[in-house]
Amino acid sequence: MQPSGVSLDELRELLIRLLNYGVLVRAESQTERDLYDRFVRIEEIVAEVLSLYGIEQHHDRRFEYVRLYPPGSRTPGMDQAQDQAFGGSLRARLSQNEIALILVLRAQYDKAIREGKLDEHGYATEPLEAISLALKNWLNRGLPEKLLDRRRLFQRLRQLRLIEYHAEEDLEQADAWLRIHPMIVDFVSADAIEAVREGAAAANRTPANGEAEPAMNGPG
Repeated sequence: MQPSGVSLDELRELLIRLLNYGVLVRAESQTERDLYDRFVRIEEIVAEVLSLYGIEQHHDRRFEYVRLYPPGSRTPGMDQAQDQAFGGSLRARLSQNEIALILVLRAQYDKAIREGKLDEHGYATEPLEAISLALKNWLNRGLPEKLLDRRRLFQRLRQLRLIEYHAEEDLEQADAWLRIHPMIVDFVSADAIEAVREGAAAANRTPANGEAEPAMNGPG
């Protein structure tokens, strides 16, 4: 540890944080900034320790974040997203509502890329109303009607560091805005988005009476 200037206790602190949260984002807080900078200094050591347990790490140097993936999962991709999510334990399951929202957030992020609407840190800012509409158009789903359920849904995604928003009260407003973290691209594969796009288009072309209708354009 001495050549790196990181003590055994500091390595232990970093590993505990990574294993508890599964993700480390430098811009999240001063604590995560310090831990991320420590990780960069000893990345190979951390990778070696985690590999003993079959845990993989994905380090995005451009946007300065690290995400862990449990044994047996592939990095990155949504095909095993239920096994790749973290929140207080190394292997936690995503609900259907969480999966649906994450897919739509990825699609909205792609849209922001095409329209050149990312900020200097790679975030896309989207109104809650647009996300709700995209959920309806793509997956024929809506956001939870009960405010408590809606808060829990967005808290979960914020815990995964996929989104940011100012306050829970904002979720009550129709004109609320969310920031989508660039790591959404690693969390959800392009193939998953294309499959959703094709499914939504097919559903739109085939109504209940069997007559064809024009395909929808989707959120992007």
